[in-house]
Amino acid sequence: MSDGQPPTADAALEPDTLIDVPKTPRPPGSDGALGPTGRPLPHFPTPPQLAGHGPARIIAMCNQKGGVGKTTTTINLGAALAELGRKVLLVDFDPQGALSVGLGVPTHELDITIYNLLTERHHDIRDVIQHTTTPGLDVVPANIDLSAAEVQLVGEVAREQILARALRPIMDDYDVVMIDCQPSLGLLTVNALTAAHGVIIPLECEFFAMRGVALLVETIEKITDRLNPRLQIDGILATMYDARTLHSREVVRSVVDHFGDQVFHTVVSRTVKFPDASLAAEPITTYASAHPAAAAYRQLARELIARGGAA
Repeated sequence: MSDGQPPTADAALEPDTLIDVPKTPRPPGSDGALGPTGRPLPHFPTPPQLAGHGPARIIAMCNQKGGVGKTTTTINLGAALAELGRKVLLVDFDPQGALSVGLGVPTHELDITIYNLLTERHHDIRDVIQHTTTPGLDVVPANIDLSAAEVQLVGEVAREQILARALRPIMDDYDVVMIDCQPSLGLLTVNALTAAHGVIIPLECEFFAMRGVALLVETIEKITDRLNPRLQIDGILATMYDARTLHSREVVRSVVDHFGDQVFHTVVSRTVKFPDASLAAEPITTYASAHPAAAAYRQLARELIARGGAA
């Protein structure tokens, strides 16, 4: 010990302390090398630039459990796709407004948000869209007002399709629209799933996080059957992974056993850089561009495109 002082009991027991996890380097073009999911890791090439933009593919970032990395993934995957020349719109669909705050939008100063688009027909979504400091990345912000939307929409005709109607005017302006859902399976989440072409399910590498995935998949199947037959699961993303713990490795192995190729090869490790980037109101791709966490989201963007989940 350098100073002879052992760590305090509080520091040793702090449950929310985040740690940087070193990543095992992989050789270039590591086709056949085993990735963190226990499967051979394909090579995901950099996709070609697009000749034009639109129509957009809508992706809902969904998990009814909170704290699994939905907002972090929405921001950083969106930024990584924008780096690849895609025009990306992020929709904050959580009354907590964490996505908006994480991109530097002063939510308490906004006159109109996604709430107004849902509840007042005379608004144009282009008046609500905010540009971010990341080129090619825009956001439709939200704040606590959105919490009243579920109650107000209950009596509306075709209430499950109101978000889809609000997004329709800008579908040809963007390549990808990503919706950051709230941690519930209420009417707002049903709206997101009804509007979406695909779903990404961030899953914390923790046993209890797995228990809700079956319920979510069942809900997605009901939406597909009754409201949105085009909806599909784009992939399940393991987040908050710690390669040093047997528990993380067993959770990933179990998820792959249950869902097979629906699980992304890309895994996002736990790191202090994510909350640091949120405080700086930047994506990890600009806040710590050389960090392994930024590399993970860039790989996820390439993998999503290679899977056909984005143009």
